[in-house]
Amino acid sequence: MSLLVAGGGVGGLVLALSLHERGIPCTVFEAAEAVRPLGVGINTLPHAIRELAALGLLPALDAVAVRTRELRYLNRFGQEIWVEPRGTWAGHDVPQVSIHRGHLHAVLWQAARERLGAEALVTGARLAGFDQDADGVTAHLADGRRLRGDALVGADGIHSVLRAALHLDDGGIRWNGIQMWRGAVEWPEFEGGDTMIVAGDMTEKLVLYPIAPGSRPGMRLTNWVVCAQIGDATRPPPRRQDWSRPGRLDEVLAHVARFRIPFLDVEALVRATPEFWEYPMCDRDPLPFWTRGRVTLLGDAAHPMYPVGSNGASQAVLDARCLAALLAERDAPDALAAYEAERLPKTAEIVRANRRGGPERVVDVVSARAPEGFARLDDVIAREELAAIAGGYAAMAGFAVAR
Repeated sequence: MSLLVAGGGVGGLVLALSLHERGIPCTVFEAAEAVRPLGVGINTLPHAIRELAALGLLPALDAVAVRTRELRYLNRFGQEIWVEPRGTWAGHDVPQVSIHRGHLHAVLWQAARERLGAEALVTGARLAGFDQDADGVTAHLADGRRLRGDALVGADGIHSVLRAALHLDDGGIRWNGIQMWRGAVEWPEFEGGDTMIVAGDMTEKLVLYPIAPGSRPGMRLTNWVVCAQIGDATRPPPRRQDWSRPGRLDEVLAHVARFRIPFLDVEALVRATPEFWEYPMCDRDPLPFWTRGRVTLLGDAAHPMYPVGSNGASQAVLDARCLAALLAERDAPDALAAYEAERLPKTAEIVRANRRGGPERVVDVVSARAPEGFARLDDVIAREELAAIAGGYAAMAGFAVAR
């Protein structure tokens, strides 16, 4: 068996490493001409880190990331709504990892080059289409090249060519009207240097967490995200060329001004960031199927989701590990069908939950009931209700602590 993987992002590279672990050769072809450290911070949850650790990658991740100890949900005045330990502090056998997306990608790319060989990773190779028969599938590249394999996996992101080919009537990318400004800058560590903060609500929200050690003691590369509702779901998403464009300081500071975080000067943090970017918060509707014969989808190509609950990259890792395990046991069509049956319902549920706010709904609920803050949280919401929101999401998404 030999696999073709369209897309050399997190999902595609974890799939390649997992196939290699099981003795299954593959070729990863990536549209980008060169691999660059793009993006800003992401969180990778324990159920995904457990899979990366099984691939022997945890030491490399630890060298460039931060193990997240605690997650705090606050209102915009900095009042605590919900606090919970994370990763090993919560009882998992592996950590939750906060990391620069570019650093995570570099760890995976380097491991794939070392284990599979550079010839298995092809850049500047954009998928244009495919055809399949009883014996295999042929990927058609935009430059006229053809690649042949037993199966083709589309791990080519939210703008997936393969998804479009499988679903001609797909409703397209959905924007919820929220704009995100995202940046990272070296900054003095706060609250122990390993705490993640989510403050505000889904109208205006602030997310803060360290993602790497700093250049000297007491410093961290600190990721920040500011979200603001600037439209509604009736508006089309910004054009693709307007994604990941440089942000304007005056625009983001207008939203930052609403937040009062007692242990951090958020405005100073944002002003100190040399460059940052703006992105629309988008997803796509869950699909009725991912697989047709010897072709399937994985990661954001299959189930792009709003970045709440820290699940996008984690679910791509779980997809990859599930698919590789099944391909080691069955022929390609049967494995792809079983993979879809296992993963599609679970990820569709997470997409829908994230549209409702995911675990971050705790700040939405409290802010709706007490928009000007509170004297006693218990007068606003019962702890049991908060626990049901946060704990229910963890159980649904698969990263609750096993008891």
